[in-house]
Amino acid sequence: MSVHFATPWILLFLLIIPVLFTAYHLWRRKNSKPAALLYAPAGMVSNLPHSWRVRFRPVLVVLRGMVLALLILALARPQIVQGRETITGEGVEIALALDISGSMASLDFQPQNRLAAAKQVINNFVASRPHDRFGLVIFASEAYNQSPLTLDHNMLNRALGEIQLATDLGLEDGTAIGLGLANAANMLANSDAESKVVILLTDGVNNSGQIDPLTAAEAARTLGIKVYTIGAAKPGQVPVPVEGIFGGTQVTYQESVLDEATLQQVAELTGGKYYRAEDTAGLQAIYEEINSLERSQIEIQVFNQYTELAILFLLPAVLLLVVESILRHTWFRRLP
Repeated sequence: MSVHFATPWILLFLLIIPVLFTAYHLWRRKNSKPAALLYAPAGMVSNLPHSWRVRFRPVLVVLRGMVLALLILALARPQIVQGRETITGEGVEIALALDISGSMASLDFQPQNRLAAAKQVINNFVASRPHDRFGLVIFASEAYNQSPLTLDHNMLNRALGEIQLATDLGLEDGTAIGLGLANAANMLANSDAESKVVILLTDGVNNSGQIDPLTAAEAARTLGIKVYTIGAAKPGQVPVPVEGIFGGTQVTYQESVLDEATLQQVAELTGGKYYRAEDTAGLQAIYEEINSLERSQIEIQVFNQYTELAILFLLPAVLLLVVESILRHTWFRRLP
């Protein structure tokens, strides 16, 4: 619900009111003559108090200005707008599988580490798809469902914000890509949506879990699930924060290892696509491309209901006009 004016340009006439007040004041000073007594000594009246009628007579001008302002506001047609959306069609159901292994602390996605960059980009991706249901799976040596499929994106974003590296959560380190993919596919297994998608992001090689990534991909294909895989890592030596011998954190360079061949096979088996991201901008571009490829079949019709509020300004204007007229012909009546 919002309030706006149907003809807002009329409000410009409000600027005329102070001009009219100024012009009226100058005219009064130029044309009015003070009352005088013929041949009376000035000293007899110089100390007489001013009548309250004289002091308060400008109230009439103020009332007229208020009436004019209220009429201008009414002519601008203030309205309450109440919008209602009718949504038809169906969105895409998407399970996000995110690697939280220790290597996701690597600093090649500066100024953030890989995990922080992924969380930021995923948050933007979710915000761009308000009509899709999302679920969230995290994996290291094991896989965990962080959020079930939901349209409550605020809840999903809170769950995403709580994600930390496995080492910070006290979990055993490792990279169970197959297990992460299997959990994400299982989240979509009972979905009736026509379009079911898993977006899996990792920076390593499958070295944990009892399920091979290709086996999980075959299961996903059987369930009609398309898998997009993302390798988030620069090739070669990358900066990695490690705990120093004497405490604290120091940065060393380690070789970045990514099993691109397996990630590409997983994507091809399910009709998806494999991407390589080497920085935050590249990762953002990947999610934007996936966003364009997996469009929701949603049609939104917006119906607006308008409630006119001009009467709320016209009634006070009429009332003030009546009051001004009564005052002008009674207490502030001018004598001939």
